[in-house]
Amino acid sequence: MTPSRPFIPRAGTAPRGGPSFPQDRQRQLRVWWHEIDQVLLVLVLLLMALGALAVAAASPSSARDLSSADVKLSDLHFFWLHLRWQALGLAVLLGTSLLERDLVRRGAILLAAAMLFGLLLVPFFGVEKNGARRWLDLGFSVQPSEFLKPAFAVTMAWVLSWKLRDPSLPVLWVSTALLGVIAVLLMLQPNFGEALLFVGLWLVLVVLAGLPLKRLMMVGGAAVVAVACVLAFYENGRNRLASFLGGGSAYDQVDLANRTLTGGGWTGSGFWLGTNKMRLPEAHTDYIFSVIGEEFGLLVCALVVLLYLAIILRVLVRLVEEDRMFNILAASGLIALFGAQAFINILVNLQLFPSKGMTLPLVSYGGSSTIAQCFTIGMLLAVTRRNPFLSREKFDLRGSIEKEAAS
Repeated sequence: MTPSRPFIPRAGTAPRGGPSFPQDRQRQLRVWWHEIDQVLLVLVLLLMALGALAVAAASPSSARDLSSADVKLSDLHFFWLHLRWQALGLAVLLGTSLLERDLVRRGAILLAAAMLFGLLLVPFFGVEKNGARRWLDLGFSVQPSEFLKPAFAVTMAWVLSWKLRDPSLPVLWVSTALLGVIAVLLMLQPNFGEALLFVGLWLVLVVLAGLPLKRLMMVGGAAVVAVACVLAFYENGRNRLASFLGGGSAYDQVDLANRTLTGGGWTGSGFWLGTNKMRLPEAHTDYIFSVIGEEFGLLVCALVVLLYLAIILRVLVRLVEEDRMFNILAASGLIALFGAQAFINILVNLQLFPSKGMTLPLVSYGGSSTIAQCFTIGMLLAVTRRNPFLSREKFDLRGSIEKEAAS
């Protein structure tokens, strides 16, 4: 007689029966641990640990730069702050990964609405830093666009998945209108780099959703016209491109970042022994990859790149057996967002891309950015949760069908 198998709830759902703490809570945690992608979680924790070390290396440069006669910051000022943000970020990551998929979707839609409202407030009540108005002061600085990015990815996945239920729904135009509003608000800050990131994310999701080729060609034509208009009428975007191609203050920063990156050779000059980093603006945020290169060497830079590639590939492999459109689009959008921001930052440090003011995800110092990136990974873990027993059962069933068809 075949023994009855234990009940294992479907991925992303709560166990049967009402919760009776602590037994049911412990059971839920065991189920969660078996359902989440443990490899992805370990890769993310390794990247965050490396990021803490990098911020410790970059902290003296930024702390001394911001010190004054009245206020002298400790060399490790930003390192200790970063550890606090990382601790809070980990709580957000793990808490989000415990949510059911439906809750992730609903929460992302509500968050997108709230952050879009925040973007509307930024031009009027925003705090200006380094010539840009991107933050709201709520007793602590919040950058609405950072939290809007993952929420936008999940919301767009939900909107584009409507076409499975009713192909006649105008999903392309709804998503395009929402993207247009966000892009305009970001360019007013000005924040041209993140506006481009939102456009790229939208294009990835639209292509994956399988919209007709004719419509995609129309979108491509509209994108070309939009770029031409930006270069003609949008001063911030034009200046950034001109600086990248022909010099200027932004070019000088990127050039210094590139020289800092390569200054340590393959093995680096040693922890806290870098000198170029002391002249580098925003060493602990935008140009932290260059600090890693100078103090720890190009080999460690290669390790960072490999970690990002491993995280991206791990998510894509996880999606191979996924058959729900929303899950595929949401996870693809989130990992595309994460990977694009990482490699744009790296390319800027390599002097291969115009300066965008983007942080290196999970590595750079930051409050809003650290929490937002942890939230992104938490949603990824929640969306890609899978019952290992059911996955194995589905695999065995598929193999039986293939053998039967072959015979």
